[in-house]
Amino acid sequence: MKYSIIISFLLLTVCLTAFGQEKQSRKSKNPNSAAAEKGLIKVSVMYPFAEGKTFNMEYYETKHMPMVAGFLGSNLVKYTIEKGLASGIPNQPLPYMAVGTFYVKSLDEYQAAIAPNRDAIRADFANYTNVAPVILVSEVVR
Repeated sequence: MKYSIIISFLLLTVCLTAFGQEKQSRKSKNPNSAAAEKGLIKVSVMYPFAEGKTFNMEYYETKHMPMVAGFLGSNLVKYTIEKGLASGIPNQPLPYMAVGTFYVKSLDEYQAAIAPNRDAIRADFANYTNVAPVILVSEVVR
């Protein structure tokens, strides 16, 4: 038990160190990337992992996200799609199966674009998942 805790701590330390080095190397390659995103609105749509829940990544990537992106028009700067692989803590369950993120210029324009399309967006959930997403709207500060 004592050794497994020590090994877990060492693995976490190695992962955090590696992440810090990757983050630093990306920063040095493109020092303006953070400045270019500062002030944008970030809409994160997170799909929690749970036993028996499903997620069709191909449909999400090729149909759902492009549909929503189309609703956002010129307000959309970019969007990303992430597939969950593991928890940040070894031997812990995966927190999210997937995360879709939209970066937009204006929260008001985002809400105005989504409101009339909300029912179509929600109806499409059944085509790729049986999970209710958690949505976080935030502002990029760095």
